Amino acid sequence: MKTMHKVKIYVWAVLWLVLAGACVGPRHTLPEVQVELPQSFGAQSSSDSAGVARLNWRTFFEDEHLQALIDSALRHNRELNILWQEIIISQNEVLARKGEYLPFVRLGAAAEIDKVGEYTRAGAVEKQLEIRPGEEFPEPFSHFELGAYASWEVDIWKRLRNAKKAAALRYLASVEGRRFMQTQVVAEVAEAYYELMALDNLLATIDEYARIQESALQIIQQRKQAGHDTQLAVNRFAARLLKTKNLRYAIRQRITETENRLRVLTGQLADSIPRPSARFLELPVDSILTGVPAQLLQNRPDIRRAEWELQAAKLDVKSARALFYPSLDIRAGIGFQAFNPAFLLAPESLLYNLAGDLMAPLINRKAIRAAYNTANARQLQALYAYEQTLLQAYTDVLNQLAKIENYTQSLQLKTEEVRILTESIGIANALYRAADADYLEVLLTQTEALDARLELIEVKLKQLQGKVQVYRALGGGWQ
Repeated sequence: MKTMHKVKIYVWAVLWLVLAGACVGPRHTLPEVQVELPQSFGAQSSSDSAGVARLNWRTFFEDEHLQALIDSALRHNRELNILWQEIIISQNEVLARKGEYLPFVRLGAAAEIDKVGEYTRAGAVEKQLEIRPGEEFPEPFSHFELGAYASWEVDIWKRLRNAKKAAALRYLASVEGRRFMQTQVVAEVAEAYYELMALDNLLATIDEYARIQESALQIIQQRKQAGHDTQLAVNRFAARLLKTKNLRYAIRQRITETENRLRVLTGQLADSIPRPSARFLELPVDSILTGVPAQLLQNRPDIRRAEWELQAAKLDVKSARALFYPSLDIRAGIGFQAFNPAFLLAPESLLYNLAGDLMAPLINRKAIRAAYNTANARQLQALYAYEQTLLQAYTDVLNQLAKIENYTQSLQLKTEEVRILTESIGIANALYRAADADYLEVLLTQTEALDARLELIEVKLKQLQGKVQVYRALGGGWQ
């Protein structure tokens, strides 16, 4: 007997090894990350480790009106609220995956009544049997059941646990996704706010130069009446004035659209959006503390999200590969069955069962192989997405730092140009009155001064947008 028992054990062991060996699936090696960030952002010092991205957005944006808009956006923006629900969905996915590798236990009760035909096998058997001596089977026959049942897939190869870990990593990725969107929303609100202030200044500048041109037109009209100028000069100045006034409507439309964009971002339909537009050109752009590029891994949510997605994809490959191996399912049940409720809880009515299934895919494994290849392809996608995110993050910072530097220098030159041309308007008018300059020189000087002033406002806006985009590119705005 002992010899037979050992033989059975050896047979089962050999069978298990055969199954495991036959089920070994393919194995792919994931390439290493090919992107290595430099030690600094161009001319930026690598010793600067503070990083503006770690500043709270309230510290970075000190304008109280802008702070109110950002605060409203973080509370009411619909995109952020949608992503918050995605986080809740990811949480539930983690719970669902966690429950898969735990035993499934259910309680149940059943009752039924059954009448079989007399001239059937079951009917004939019942006619020949007695429940107790002298007591025949009742007709119809009733059946009552009460018990607990359990099933459990033994997670030998960690397929289910890896799936649960992958779901947990994707939950972390969804959190980072919302943080990334929060960074975008903060930047969009700030950019729209500065754009609105710039448009206010454009409108004020046009009004100012319209008044200057009206004064010049009056002078031309007076000189024509005195016989010193022609109707052509009057018409040229009048046409220029009309062109300047016509610019107002396009700017007003842009103001309306920008205000409405801010209303969508903040989730509130306020009647007016307060902003100190009068000091737009004096808004400071402080020095930006960028930190070393490696800090992007800590600060930018989209990089961390891509990293979590990559880790989850690796676990998906392991889970898919585990499908090639044998699986062990255990089923068990315990309860009571009787034909009469009075006997249901009697010791004689007790029943139980315990069974185990060892199953392995041996022949038709195309579906499993396809699932594994798909998981591996998605793993490679996640790797390339991570590398792409690193490259994009680094170049974003470089572009925006260059933008601030270039537009700061451009602003200095443009400011001097505006000063010279504004001064030239008075000089041209004086020369014209003294008959030392013709009306075309006056008109040209006014046009150049207006264009330069409008360009100055645009340059200032781009400088401020560069400041906002550096903050976004470094991963600020979600802290």
